[in-house]
Amino acid sequence: MKKIISLLVALVLSAPAFAANLKPFDGPTPALKVQGLDGKTYDLNDYKGKVVLVQFWATYCGPCRKEMPSMNKLLKSFDGKPFDILAVDMGENQEEVQAFVNEIKPEFTILMDPEGEAIAAWNAFAVPANFIIDKTGKIRYTLFGGTDWAAPEIAEMITALIDE
Repeated sequence: MKKIISLLVALVLSAPAFAANLKPFDGPTPALKVQGLDGKTYDLNDYKGKVVLVQFWATYCGPCRKEMPSMNKLLKSFDGKPFDILAVDMGENQEEVQAFVNEIKPEFTILMDPEGEAIAAWNAFAVPANFIIDKTGKIRYTLFGGTDWAAPEIAEMITALIDE
């Protein structure tokens, strides 16, 4: 499976993604209830009332490694506001993920999907696969590929969702 995902990542990387590449989404939001790296169970339903960036990622994904610092900046820029980030690892073991976290130091919640059930439900066919969820729990935007999450355009889109 890693080989297929790696090939898809290479295809996604051939065109850089920017905030303008966030695509509006009109469809159902799959359930997301998985265990975190910290051992707790996280359920997307518990985040209603917040705007949430859900990202499916992997330790071997170059764009994932590159963009996580900008995700930290994005999270900090919304400190005290109803915004959160849930980053779902795509089928790797806890040791691999913990080593990555120790190196990159994401400041948001890391979730584990070792059996790939969430990946399948969300049709996360490439990494990173990003979904911006509104306060009602509905997917509003998607983006397959990396981006600079600290870009002003993204902050504007998230602010608009918070203000709805």
